[in-house]
Amino acid sequence: MLRLATSRRFVNRAYATAASPRALLLLEHKNGAIESGSLSALTAAQQLGGTVTALILGAPDHLPTVLESAKKLKGLSSILHSSAPQYSSLVPEVVSPLLEKLLGSNSSYTHVVSSHSSAAKSLLPRIAAKLDLPAVSDVISVSHDESSNSTTFSRPIYAGNAIATVRAPSTVPLKFFTVRSTAFTAAPSSDDAGVALEELAPVEVIDSPTQLIKTELAQSDRPELGVATRITFKATLDPLADALGAAVGASRAAVDAGYVDNSLQVGQTGKVVAPELYIAIGISGAIQHLAGMKDSKLIVAINKDPDAPIFQVADIGLVADLFEAVPQIVEKLKQ
Repeated sequence: MLRLATSRRFVNRAYATAASPRALLLLEHKNGAIESGSLSALTAAQQLGGTVTALILGAPDHLPTVLESAKKLKGLSSILHSSAPQYSSLVPEVVSPLLEKLLGSNSSYTHVVSSHSSAAKSLLPRIAAKLDLPAVSDVISVSHDESSNSTTFSRPIYAGNAIATVRAPSTVPLKFFTVRSTAFTAAPSSDDAGVALEELAPVEVIDSPTQLIKTELAQSDRPELGVATRITFKATLDPLADALGAAVGASRAAVDAGYVDNSLQVGQTGKVVAPELYIAIGISGAIQHLAGMKDSKLIVAINKDPDAPIFQVADIGLVADLFEAVPQIVEKLKQ
């Protein structure tokens, strides 16, 4: 077990002591819809055993729709929200002043949690450093011991081949952590909209060193890769993806070869997925790729090399040339 190191500087900070955990959840959204990763982070926050308050930031045109959806989420005790054009994207240098103010020395929050998204990976460590507090990233389990006021996290290391257990003791007054979305189920909604709302005034940032110039998104009619229930890959494989209603994923080699955009990469340096069905076609099974998909519920491997490492983790294996096998599978599915 690893223990978070503590320093004298933040041990004596005047944080209020809560009777039970009080988590602040960064609830991310896009185009008026709550991100699925944030729903998984809500489930993780509930496992602390205390109350969960959501923080929602956004531009004025999208925020009302998001708030209506958030009010129906099970497990939230309250919602804080702030609306301003500057919060249309979570630029760390722009958003962090508001969180620093909210989490200052008189704060009663014990935990700050979010999904392990690109925005949160930049934002939460920045705020933790500003407050002289540690942060734990990409956790797959969390538990809180109220008697000792300590929190224990598990997180993958060495490309998922080992699991580190990290404990934040009571001397860490405020714990920051991000959640691997595939490790927690998404929190459900209900028809009851009884969660209290509280508006926060935006904190103006003058002359931010960082500005968002533009956002380019790859458009696809298929499911988003991170939340898809079935995953396969391109070219010869597109008809199979269409027949299954599956998302398209890729290995590092396919991305480097220019076959697909790097947003579709699965693996240690790409996305971590855990679909119901993962079809690894022509995938050798390198350790870096396995780190991104080995938690899939059902793994089907097709490879002409009978000794390919992918067969060691596959539930179903087919030794065959993909250019012959895949079209046959598509025809069977169409029938």
